[in-house]
Amino acid sequence: MKTQPRLYIDIDGVLLTARDTRLADNAVAFIDFIIENFDCYWLTTHCKGDNRTAIRRLQPYMTKETLVKLSSIKATNWDTLKTEAIDFGSKFFWLEDSPLQYEIKVLKENNCFDHLIMVNLTTENELLRVIDLLGKV
Repeated sequence: MKTQPRLYIDIDGVLLTARDTRLADNAVAFIDFIIENFDCYWLTTHCKGDNRTAIRRLQPYMTKETLVKLSSIKATNWDTLKTEAIDFGSKFFWLEDSPLQYEIKVLKENNCFDHLIMVNLTTENELLRVIDLLGKV
């Protein structure tokens, strides 16, 4: 059996809009796609060692059925930079709307900058674009 690539996922700006917080367009289809095709990990300020904090953040915006699916996403733990939680020895992609400049530097130092997928929810059908991009890997 082929090992699924890891997918590190931010919440704000990826699943939820940054302004006037709401669920991003096409988020449920996106969640179904990533759960089925990737080994998923939270990489967000809303989850440091416990995936239940991420679920609580998303609870007002999701159905119970979708929350159950999201509960399969694993927790990460990091202190200062999100890149501390990334396993650079694995095949991975990171979905993020606003990485820090130093996180970008760490990705470049590890020859992994092209594993960062910038998400811009102000673009129409952005999560469908990300599904299409991830479907090609």
